[in-house]
Amino acid sequence: MKNIILSFIVLSQFFFSQKKDSLKFVEKPKFETKRIIIPLSLMATGTAVLFTEKRDAPVLENKNFLAFGGYFEDYAQFSPHLSVYAFELAGMKPKTDFWNRTAILAKSEIITFGSVYLLKKIIKEPRPDGSNEYGFPSGHAANAFAGATLLSIEYGENYPWVPYAAYSVASGVGALRIAHNKHYWSDVIFGAGLGILSTKIAYWTHQYQWNKKSKKDQFTILYKEHL
Repeated sequence: MKNIILSFIVLSQFFFSQKKDSLKFVEKPKFETKRIIIPLSLMATGTAVLFTEKRDAPVLENKNFLAFGGYFEDYAQFSPHLSVYAFELAGMKPKTDFWNRTAILAKSEIITFGSVYLLKKIIKEPRPDGSNEYGFPSGHAANAFAGATLLSIEYGENYPWVPYAAYSVASGVGALRIAHNKHYWSDVIFGAGLGILSTKIAYWTHQYQWNKKSKKDQFTILYKEHL
């Protein structure tokens, strides 16, 4: 009799709390028009600068598509991505669980690098050093800002200093690409907007199917908690 009553209580709590728990689990950044103002403004500015700046460097070679040259920014561009996990190991609380966060990061990278690849192939603008014709947009800047956006969304709510640090690092990556004569300003500005938008799209389209317990598993856990 006791077990029957207990089962009834657990079932009641399970079904009545299911909607609340589900909403908590699926909680994610909602699409709002104001959220795309900054990335689209950066992309529009980069495009405008592209048509006004002087880009007459002769293409000397047509190789090394991403222009990795052993520079500091070649590695620093990935620091926001690594920090997404390093911060958690340090005791900081992220917004999303490990598996969903990893899926979002992977989707963001696919969108970012896929977009960069297509634009480079279509537009074919030379780099300042003439090393190839794949200068626009900056893949390094896009990747760095994509990672900075993910890091800011995951930790910015509980740790307000994180977005400032993340975007400072990303800006530094872009600045170094210009300093090392690998990109013009337009490449970096457009890349920054593209990276931010890519990560936001990854969050807006994510369905949070990873690490999701079945109703049977949730009932079992809830039942055991009441024993």
